[in-house]
Amino acid sequence: MHKIKNIIYKNKILLSLYYSFKAINNYFKINIIKFIKDSYKYVKDIIKMKKHPDFKINYLYPCINDNTSNTPLNIDYFYQDTWAINKIFKEKPKKHYDIGSNAKTIGILSQFTNTYMVDIRPIPVKLKGLNFIKGDICNLPFKNNSIKSLSSLCVIEHIGLGRYGDKLDAFGSEKAIKEIIRVVKKSGNIYISVPVFKQNTIFFNAHRAFTRKYILKQFNNCKLIEEKYIYNREMKPKYIKNNNTYGTGLFWFKKN
Repeated sequence: MHKIKNIIYKNKILLSLYYSFKAINNYFKINIIKFIKDSYKYVKDIIKMKKHPDFKINYLYPCINDNTSNTPLNIDYFYQDTWAINKIFKEKPKKHYDIGSNAKTIGILSQFTNTYMVDIRPIPVKLKGLNFIKGDICNLPFKNNSIKSLSSLCVIEHIGLGRYGDKLDAFGSEKAIKEIIRVVKKSGNIYISVPVFKQNTIFFNAHRAFTRKYILKQFNNCKLIEEKYIYNREMKPKYIKNNNTYGTGLFWFKKN
């Protein structure tokens, strides 16, 4: 399987076709063969339960997509979110600001510290401890050197590609990083995650991927405190420079 993936990742046309097919499949969210199998099992279960004298079916409410062999989980998000929350908890900031990260993760974080969530898309919830601020990561509504603790997990790589309604911008990611550094105080903590690859690459319009060297260059006026990498569903301590498959890099910086 890894050999096949390596062949795909070395060929731009094959890789583009792979992601295009994946996007179409995710959009419709239908695996025909699995759908037929699960539907057949569902009908069999109905017939079986209707024969039971003490069991009455009041309404039909099919949930056939939940019959999976493993618990559905985005491995990268699981690792990166638990990593970031662990660091933030240990630092114990009185206020924490997040830009565009997973709303569920930030909601949990808000129950331990006063949290300000910044995003261009409002969230339809009200929760004590969670404060929503509508804002653009390339034009943050904060003063220079005003924030002590800030996170932005799997966000920077999307900026400027139009995926989430933002404007097309060839340097969107770089502008976002400059804004993050601008608003953070001296000695303030910055927690970010981005896709990493052997070279800077655009997977349009999903995301960009960066080399470790390029990310460190963008944060050259910050001190790197910790870095971790997620490759093939495992957390690794080091960046793999010549890896044909991209991973996710987790970075904790302190502003100089």
